[in-house]
Amino acid sequence: MEAASINQYLEDKDEKWHDAFTKLYQTINEHIPDGFENTIQYGMPSFVVPLSTFPEGYHCEENTPLPFLSIAAQKNHIAVYHMGIYADQQLLKWFEQEYPKHMTTKLNMGKSCIRFTNPNKIPYELLGELASKVSVDEWIATYKGS
Repeated sequence: MEAASINQYLEDKDEKWHDAFTKLYQTINEHIPDGFENTIQYGMPSFVVPLSTFPEGYHCEENTPLPFLSIAAQKNHIAVYHMGIYADQQLLKWFEQEYPKHMTTKLNMGKSCIRFTNPNKIPYELLGELASKVSVDEWIATYKGS
């Protein structure tokens, strides 16, 4: 995805999120394994398994690439939606154990959504490592097994 697309996505977002969001996007883009496609899915910058790799796609919507990781600049936070931590308990446990090593704030997350309410307190290194932990083939196997 080109910088223009990120800028277009951020166009109507609060200015306080721009730099942090851009850095987060760049960090994930640098660390995500080969094979994931960078696109806009569900209105957010996303990393998906393309239909050319996994023609079955996402079971919820016909002809939709399998989602893996998305990021969003919301009104009150930046969100990282990582389907791997939702589907893989070992990966979730790893993330929950690593988080306090990188942050002094309490982990704020739902099932697949990690939220950051302070643009100056985002563990980029940790999120880059999280992005790198699951290959396309591993994600497809996890998805098919669930």
